[in-house]
Amino acid sequence: MAIKNAFYAQSGGVTAVINASAAGVLEAARAHSDKIGKVFAGRNGIIGALTEDLIDTSVESTEAIKALRHTPSGAFGSCRYKLKSLEQNRREYERLIEVFKAHDIGYFFYNGGGDSADTCLKVSQLSDTLGYPIKAIHVPKTVDNDLPITDCCPGFGSVAKYIAVSTREASFDVASMAKTSTKVFVLEVMGRHAGWIAAAGGLASSKDCEIPIVILFPEVTFNKEKFLAKVDSLVKQFGYCSVVVSEGVKGADGNFLSDQGLRDAFGHAQLGGVAPVVANIIKDGLGLKYHWGVADYLQRAARHIASKTDVEQAYAMGKAAVEYAIAGHNSVMPTIERVSNTPYSWKVGMAELSKVANVEKMMPTDFITEDGFGITEKCREYLSPLIEGEDYPPYKNGLPDYVRLQNVAVSKKLAEFKL
Repeated sequence: MAIKNAFYAQSGGVTAVINASAAGVLEAARAHSDKIGKVFAGRNGIIGALTEDLIDTSVESTEAIKALRHTPSGAFGSCRYKLKSLEQNRREYERLIEVFKAHDIGYFFYNGGGDSADTCLKVSQLSDTLGYPIKAIHVPKTVDNDLPITDCCPGFGSVAKYIAVSTREASFDVASMAKTSTKVFVLEVMGRHAGWIAAAGGLASSKDCEIPIVILFPEVTFNKEKFLAKVDSLVKQFGYCSVVVSEGVKGADGNFLSDQGLRDAFGHAQLGGVAPVVANIIKDGLGLKYHWGVADYLQRAARHIASKTDVEQAYAMGKAAVEYAIAGHNSVMPTIERVSNTPYSWKVGMAELSKVANVEKMMPTDFITEDGFGITEKCREYLSPLIEGEDYPPYKNGLPDYVRLQNVAVSKKLAEFKL
């Protein structure tokens, strides 16, 4: 295959380490200049490809690309935009080919979660359906940790570390004030259908630092009476407790406790606000004083406390994506394969996108305690290595010194396209 340019884009909710994957892609592409020419990044994800809003990454210095490894969020902008099927919206696919042809793009790297895997799969099929040669590789990323096949997802380990640390620190605070003030702290975390992030809150309690924690998982139907009994028992035993609740917790009626009737760009329920709901249940049912907090963007943006394991895996996924593409692979995703727990070791694997797209990995039942409010030792063994190690960014004047790229636009060659 002659030298071709590449397209890279970031999709969905960003993370503390998605830019580390970007660094992996860009540095690997530069190392293979005999196969890949320039790498054009999509401004705001796949939308950048459709609107021909491309960024020329070749103007960025080696130092700037390297600094992406310790910079959070999406350096090129992200989006929530899911391509429909070829039958439903052929014009978008024809537009992609038009843009790819105009800019001599033969490689497509899409960095995202489940919906992004679906988009990447559809793009990979362009060779067969519309006769355009393209190597499309999905670069895994999601704080929800719900992609199948891969042992874990880049972005999750750092969120897990943030939630575990925050739960421990907030619990110390509550314990200090419990005698005359707050008895329960409620922390809301991300996780629509899978409770991986909520489970990380369980790591805050350990054999050498026992903390009373109640976890509410999306996989476990919320039972108000059982929940209140658990909280009441822990407060009577310890004087306080902390509650970690996933945004996706559902009641017996099958509805999200925090469903406000709103929908996001993918048609999913717009969640958020379950912490005050749970806090009010505690107040009404037990009369206990509470405080609540929502980790929200803080949990996924916290590069200052990122997991070293997560950073290394995120970079490795970006690098592997390029290596798979130039080796001739198409419609695949690099994966993380766990080799052992003690000592923790892993290697890079590969999965077919057809087996990844539109499949969610839930928490195994044996990861959740029988009462439905905690994590088992098996879950702890799985989670613990993912939050290990520190990879602090450089600091300047007391603040993290993050890079902002120039993001120079590539000259447009085509007519305007309306989404």
